[in-house]
Amino acid sequence: MTASAGHPGPPGDTAPDPAADVRELRRFNRFYVNLIGAFDYGRQLYTPFTLTEARIIYEVAHHQQVDAADLRVSLSLDAGYLSRLLGKFEDRKLISRGRSERDPRRQCIMLTPAGWEAAGLLEERSQEAAGALLTDLDTADRARLVDSMRTIHALLGTDPQEPPGARPPEAVLRRPYPGDLGWMVERNAAVYAAEYGFDLGYEALVARIVAEYAEAFDPRWDRTWIAELGGERAGAVMCVRDGRPGVARLRLLLVEPGARGHGVGRQLVGACVEFAREAGYGELALWTNSLLDAARGLYLRAGFELVAESAHHSFGRDLVGQDWRLTL
Repeated sequence: MTASAGHPGPPGDTAPDPAADVRELRRFNRFYVNLIGAFDYGRQLYTPFTLTEARIIYEVAHHQQVDAADLRVSLSLDAGYLSRLLGKFEDRKLISRGRSERDPRRQCIMLTPAGWEAAGLLEERSQEAAGALLTDLDTADRARLVDSMRTIHALLGTDPQEPPGARPPEAVLRRPYPGDLGWMVERNAAVYAAEYGFDLGYEALVARIVAEYAEAFDPRWDRTWIAELGGERAGAVMCVRDGRPGVARLRLLLVEPGARGHGVGRQLVGACVEFAREAGYGELALWTNSLLDAARGLYLRAGFELVAESAHHSFGRDLVGQDWRLTL
């Protein structure tokens, strides 16, 4: 059965090209800036505010207490430019300023009734504009888009509510709770349908594997790990008896799209390898498909070797299956 990591990545057999990566990132930036109308934001949303002004209003509206220094850091704005914008808002009676309760040396920024009205209008029209971008996408394409945005955020971004320099959250591995095995079936089916177009045959196969695991579970030889990131389920993997003496099999390795970039896949593969060694297995095997490039990178880094490939038609697609082995 598949041991795919559940997320695409740069092909393991292709040499990196930093210059090409930079060009692609800049090309995407130009596309997205034009898509959301960043250069003419007010006209795009039929409001009198620029994108920077709208972001300031959003930040003030969505925090119980915010001061000018907070805004400057969170929005990466020049102090003088921010001061001029806040003065403009004050002249239009959109904000009021007072001394911060946390630090009397700082100014606390608050919305006036007119400011809250402006914030509500911005929120309503921003929701409409964002919704319009998704209108023509079917369910699968919308899921792919949202998962891709989460991946970009996870790899390049930080939570704006975290203090500067805060460490990204680390995944925690645990044993499965009641309901976790059903979640594995549901998420494998949903992620692989969205990202690779797998049909119901894949969900049926995952369901059979999970059912067999639950019915024949022996804690000496079998183990499942659920990865959590920030208290939410972020991935999973199984290590089970293969049927051949001394051989274990890694199965159903999955990393949630929003959890990618945090080392979840590496931790799950490492836990499986460590358990197989401690249980006394001599070999750890897995089967996956060649289109799962990021999974191959995980297996190679863990010491697995590709031992066989064969073409097959499964889950509604023409695929190339791969057998991997790790001597323990």
